[in-house]
Amino acid sequence: MTTPHAETQAARIDLALGGMTCSSCANRIERKLNKLDGVQATVNFALETATVSYPADVDPGALVAAVEAAGYTATPITDEPEASGAPEAAAGAEGESGEPRSLRERLVYSALLTAPVLVLSMVPAAQFRFWQWLTLTLAAPVVVWGGWPFHKAAAKNLRHGTATMDTLVSLGTLAAFVWSLYALFWGGMGEPGTTMSFDFTASGGHAEIYLEASSAVITFILAGRYFEARAKRKAGAALKALLELGARDVSVLRSGREERIPVDKLAAGDLFVVRPGEKIATDGVVAEGSSAVDASMLTGESIPVEVRPGDPVTGATLNAGGRLVVRATRVGADTRLAQMARLITDAQTGKAAVQRLADRVSGVFVPIVIVLAVATLGFRLGSGGDATAAFTAAVAVLVIACPCALGLATPVALLVGTGRGAQLGVLIKGPEVLENTRRVDTVVLDKTGTVTTGRMALVETVPADGVDADELLRLAGALEHAGEHPIAKAVAAAAAERFGPLPGVEGFANREGLGVEGVVDGHALVAGRPALLADWGLVLPGELVAALDRAEEAGRTAVAVAWDGEVRGVLVMSDTVKPTSAAAIAGLRDLGLTPVLLTGDNERAARSVAKAVGIDEVVAGVLPAGKVDAVKALQAQGKVVAMVGDGVNDAAALATADLGLAMGTGTDAAIEAADLTLVRGDLGAAVDAIRLSRATLRTIKTNLFWAFAYNVAAIPLAVAGLLNPMIAGAAMAFSSVFVVGNSLRLRKFRSTAAV
Repeated sequence: MTTPHAETQAARIDLALGGMTCSSCANRIERKLNKLDGVQATVNFALETATVSYPADVDPGALVAAVEAAGYTATPITDEPEASGAPEAAAGAEGESGEPRSLRERLVYSALLTAPVLVLSMVPAAQFRFWQWLTLTLAAPVVVWGGWPFHKAAAKNLRHGTATMDTLVSLGTLAAFVWSLYALFWGGMGEPGTTMSFDFTASGGHAEIYLEASSAVITFILAGRYFEARAKRKAGAALKALLELGARDVSVLRSGREERIPVDKLAAGDLFVVRPGEKIATDGVVAEGSSAVDASMLTGESIPVEVRPGDPVTGATLNAGGRLVVRATRVGADTRLAQMARLITDAQTGKAAVQRLADRVSGVFVPIVIVLAVATLGFRLGSGGDATAAFTAAVAVLVIACPCALGLATPVALLVGTGRGAQLGVLIKGPEVLENTRRVDTVVLDKTGTVTTGRMALVETVPADGVDADELLRLAGALEHAGEHPIAKAVAAAAAERFGPLPGVEGFANREGLGVEGVVDGHALVAGRPALLADWGLVLPGELVAALDRAEEAGRTAVAVAWDGEVRGVLVMSDTVKPTSAAAIAGLRDLGLTPVLLTGDNERAARSVAKAVGIDEVVAGVLPAGKVDAVKALQAQGKVVAMVGDGVNDAAALATADLGLAMGTGTDAAIEAADLTLVRGDLGAAVDAIRLSRATLRTIKTNLFWAFAYNVAAIPLAVAGLLNPMIAGAAMAFSSVFVVGNSLRLRKFRSTAAV
């Protein structure tokens, strides 16, 4: 039985869109899709994609049809990274193709023809006897052929009863061209020897032609579109490079022999060989061999990681040492690389709150501008003003008021910011995360696996009187082997290293935050905190209590072990602080954040770690539910809380916090609950994540400020007749290029490790 929610939002599809030329087009497609029952769509102008959630009873073909009915094209995007990203990356590497090449051709020819038109129209000394007819000959191809994409789009918009930026450009340039024809044939400008000078404002007098304005506006806008298209391709280069990382083929072991197959034929459970210098084909676990693996292309971490049998490895990382045999655990869309690409794409297709205001403005902007241009013309003519000046002012209003900069302000910055984050090992889940990073003032840090390495090691075995130390470790190791906590893994690893294969466990149970229980070799075992043993009615003898105290004073963790109704001993474990943690804590303080150490370990162990890394506030001895309560308590004090964690027991707290940051080396549950994923598992990445998020948000706000300011300042000047249409066209094209160029500065963002 399905829930109502599952029925209404049962599927999702990504569409590649064609025919969009400005943010008004994107808004129009988005509105068209959202009018369908149960459909929720977000259109990204910079990526030229739509992300659509739709009910199970809706045919995806209906979504494509809705886009086509609006006058655009739509094609479903496959989930496979190779299909969706690699071709574009290859095209970008080899040279321009598609739209950028077409724009370049139109731009080059239009610029060559427009240059002499500008000189002849603006320099009276260059105006020979029939100069005006030569300018008409040169300008006509620019207006008709160079401006054809704008005229075609405007005609399509007219058929659908809508208007976009293309409508403004087409109306403005054709109006200027038609007026120039009138002036040449019937207004006296075609007379031999007639001269004309250039004016930055809308000048009066009937003897004026605007061939230079109509051709220059089209040339400037083509230039803006061309550089914008090139910049957008550069903006997406990081994601394309990420998608290109994966191996293309792999050597699989079948019947004892190696067989080379395409990587997309690899199945979970297959054994494959990775030789030195080769990329690991997919996520897996090392079955044979040992080596150093370079994961810098995914995590930004330059130091190779040593791996041996039983260690996990990630697809697309580089085997820098010996021969490995790996058992595939995840393939295709389930791999870490594919998940990273999906997270980045999802982030780039979302919209920040600041962008939604821009969308609402640009959605009604074009119709208002057309009305304003008509009103400008009517008012000037009605008040007895000069017809040429009135016409020039109206054309300038049409040309200057382009909403493209507003539409590009957020998506291009997101495109660059999230792509740069991927290169540094930081994945931003969505644009709303950027708003949260600005407000955060407190960061709660899980200890194990976040501040410390999370790789506990057995340092001491303390048996009770009459208990064999080896038997204590063997039975405790067998019980802990069924657990997932780092302490459990360390006990099991120490036991397996000493005794080899361990006995099985029956009736295993995990008591969250306390320990584990189970039956091994017929013995009813319990291992964990003294509080867990107390639930069984067991009390530690004096010598074991002393061992516990010594361990806690040294900042270590002790596990009490009992079986068959008696306490048998204590295992002392030690964790180490990550080398980068102290510097990362200092970096968080520099960002104005107050660090708080949160752990289920005892107070003494927590204080020891906190002192080593420079943290003053410690909350220790908390259960998983207590971590949520600790986050809520800070929020109740008016704090805006970020949580950094890596384990299953951190997932609830990550989801509760205002901003969740998950270590990429942690569990899937933690990563799913978080807003930001730190792929390289280094706390320094948390500093980079917050810095990058804030830098991206600042870039978005800067873009929006200048886009709004540009229109707010320029439109009144055009209405007042203080702008020549040619200057208006150049300024409009520059605004879009400025927004994209400002966003591209994020590509230079550097990690704190490199500063």
